[in-house]
Order: sequence, then C-alpha cells, then structure tokens
Amino acid sequence: MSNPALATPADDPVDALIKSIRIPPRPSLLADLQRELMSEDPSPATIGRIIASDVGMSGALLKLANSSFYGGKRKAKSIEQAILFLGINQVAALMTGLLARRSIGTDHASLASFWDLSTRRAQAMVYLSRRLRIGEADVAHTFGLFCDTGVPLLMQRFPAYASTFAEAANDPLRPFTALEDERHSTNHAAIGCLLARNWGLSSEVAWAILHHQDYTVLEDEATDDAVRALVALSLLAESAIQQYQGHGGSLEWDKGGARASAYLGLSDDDITDLLDELHDSFHGEHEH
Repeated sequence: MSNPALATPADDPVDALIKSIRIPPRPSLLADLQRELMSEDPSPATIGRIIASDVGMSGALLKLANSSFYGGKRKAKSIEQAILFLGINQVAALMTGLLARRSIGTDHASLASFWDLSTRRAQAMVYLSRRLRIGEADVAHTFGLFCDTGVPLLMQRFPAYASTFAEAANDPLRPFTALEDERHSTNHAAIGCLLARNWGLSSEVAWAILHHQDYTVLEDEATDDAVRALVALSLLAESAIQQYQGHGGSLEWDKGGARASAYLGLSDDDITDLLDELHDSFHGEHEH
C-alpha cells in the first residue's frame, strides 16, 4: 500500500493533465530573434538576416508590415526597410505572431476565424496603447495575439472543449474560466500563460494572459501596472470587436468594464469615443 506522504508533485492529476496538453516548442527562429533583441546593442542588420533565413516568414512579414494598419504611406520593399519604417520591436512582435500562427495552427473547424480575431485584437491593442499612451505598442500587440492561444490547444486536447467555450462565452455572470476549470481542470488563460513562458515572452505578457479574464486584478494594487493596463485595454478591445461584428454589447465588458474604466481614468463618454475611433480604424483597414 502506497504512503500518501511519499506522493510526488508528478502524482498531481492536474499537473499530469497539463503535461498532456501539447504546448508547441519555441521556434528556433524566435529564440534567435530574442537573443539578438536582448543583446546590449541589437543590430537591425542581424535581425534582418535572421528573418530573411525563412523565405515564407519573410514574405508574410512584408505583407503584414505593408498593410494599411502598420505600414502607413511608405511601402517596405525589403525586411531591412520594414525594420527601418516600423522599428525592431514592432517587427519582432509581428514576427512572433506569424510564428505562433504557423506553430499552433487552426485545424479545428471551430477555429476558422481564430487568427483573424486575434489579429484584430492585436491591432486594437496597438491602437489603444498609442492613443492612450499606455505601455509599449509592441508588448500590447504580442499580448493581443497570444491571450487566447490556450483555446486552440485545449480544442486539440479535449473533444468537448468547443461546447465548453461556447457556453462560457455566453455566461453573463461567471468568469469565463470558471466553466473551463470545472469541466477540464484547467483553462485557456493558464495554458496561454504556459505557452508565453515557454516561448520566452515578457513576464508582463505572460501574467496578463493568465489574468486577462480575472477583472479583480484591476483593483489589486499589488499587481504590476503593466499587467493591469493590458487587462484593461483588452476589455476595451473586446468591446470594440463585438461592436464591429454587429453584436449589441460585450458580456466581458459588462463583467469588467466599470473596473477597466476606473483603472484607466476614463468616463463613459471617453469610452464611447474610443470605441467609435476603433470601429472607424477597423473599417478603414478593411477597405484598403
């Protein structure tokens, strides 16, 4: 008979479950990029060479860098020009997103629009970060792309997860993650945080992913301001996306909007104006 006192952490069923979820390894291209970015004097030429080593990624990056949202009036004809126009941090953020899309994939039918929505959220986060002068735009971009990456990973692991996700998305009262925890003993925020940490993303991005649907952190002064700002901005972005998609309102904004407004120091009129601006920017991007 085994002695419970001798049980190891590996015997923890939740730990075993999380290990059974396939977290894609950090792509070597991303590791090379991060290594150069963390050097004392990151070289745009070296970053350009790292990106150019993958022809498919280079082409996708140029197309994204030249989109109306990021590119403005100037069109980059090379990776070097894209770095010159956008800066190395923004180019690295765009590249990180492209690598995530390639590594995680979206084979599941329910995920047909997953990356479109993630891209839209990332754009909204960049817009809000710049407009409200909060945090760094490239950090907001990376968070926007990665905050729901736990969703496709859980769909791959649990056949019934799609119905859990749909029910949680329509629950007007409970935190989104509550039903996930009940049914699957983990949630997309926890898995997304794990992926972010494994991929070497910044600690504020990883922590904001973990808490992005726990709106009590907005009132928790012990939580890093950078994390709280990302959570608050993500609520605004979510509300703007719901409005753009023609939904009457956002259940997540109903749950956390008041806290987000208070944290950001914005009035109801300020929020309305910001949502209108975001709506216009979405339409403007779509028309190009």
